[in-house]
Amino acid sequence: MAVKNNQETLTFQAGGDLSALQFRFVAMAADEQVDSAGNGEDAIGVLLNDPAQAGRAAEVAVSGKTRVTAGGSVPAGSLVASDAVGRAVVATTGDAILGIASTTGASGEVMSIVFNPRGYAA
Repeated sequence: MAVKNNQETLTFQAGGDLSALQFRFVAMAADEQVDSAGNGEDAIGVLLNDPAQAGRAAEVAVSGKTRVTAGGSVPAGSLVASDAVGRAVVATTGDAILGIASTTGASGEVMSIVFNPRGYAA
């Protein structure tokens, strides 16, 4: 069961229509707005709401236990990274490590992680 617990959230501006990206990793762009994180990229957090256009409030979990959509099979205890569309996948060499899975997730399922960026996978 995917849960959130004791997370810190911040509000940013959405860089576009993020309505299909709830519970996905987001990155900070140069224009100070958030957009979907890309494959192996660093992320500022996980999008918790679903802003439908640029400039709307995007609530982002920036630390703590939160929900995220799995992009493949992710066992509990795995270090996680972002896939090309901001879903959680098992981190591989060169990926920015965004946290650790606290529940198991299958592709498309909402799972729980502890969002805690910690460098790059070796």
